[in-house]
Amino acid sequence: MRKTDYSLGIVVIAAVAAGMLAGCSSKQEGQMTNTKGSAAVEVAVVELTSPVFDNGQPIPIDYTGDGKDISPALQWKGMPEEAKSIAIICEDPDAPRGIFVHWIIFNINPKAGGLPEGVPASEVLQGGMRQGTNSFDKVGYRGPSPPKGPAHRYFFRLYALDTMLDVPQGARKAQLLEAMQGHVVAEGELMGSYKR
Repeated sequence: MRKTDYSLGIVVIAAVAAGMLAGCSSKQEGQMTNTKGSAAVEVAVVELTSPVFDNGQPIPIDYTGDGKDISPALQWKGMPEEAKSIAIICEDPDAPRGIFVHWIIFNINPKAGGLPEGVPASEVLQGGMRQGTNSFDKVGYRGPSPPKGPAHRYFFRLYALDTMLDVPQGARKAQLLEAMQGHVVAEGELMGSYKR
């Protein structure tokens, strides 16, 4: 290859790469995607908050393994009309052995606007809500109880779905994610921290 051909090749590759980057950055900030079949589908963003802690702030002790170990109240805004149910997963990605699931709750009524604190640790709840099995091998919410050291992050992830979920009682995270595939119409996230 002549030097001029080589230089032209570099220019073409650089132009293609720049075009790809521009295409990636054209997606509006805050938008998320959901895979439906082989196509990526844009999903809406729901605002998920709690009256007991702000996003990125420490979780009060009552909602941890060192306190009452009850679930915090959660609230959401901006739920799309097509949402038929909500699933929420709370997990700690900083656990020593990898992602540790603290709570799985699903088939929540999206029109409820939120969940009260202290959801009972039962597989089947009022209004058809159901809870799965966490990484403690228990049904329901179990709060932060990290080893001593740096603060761990606890992500409450909300998934608005266009269907109700039919999964086995005491379902685990993998079963829930599989059942949700292709049905997510909106997502929201709230993160709290805790350290001992």
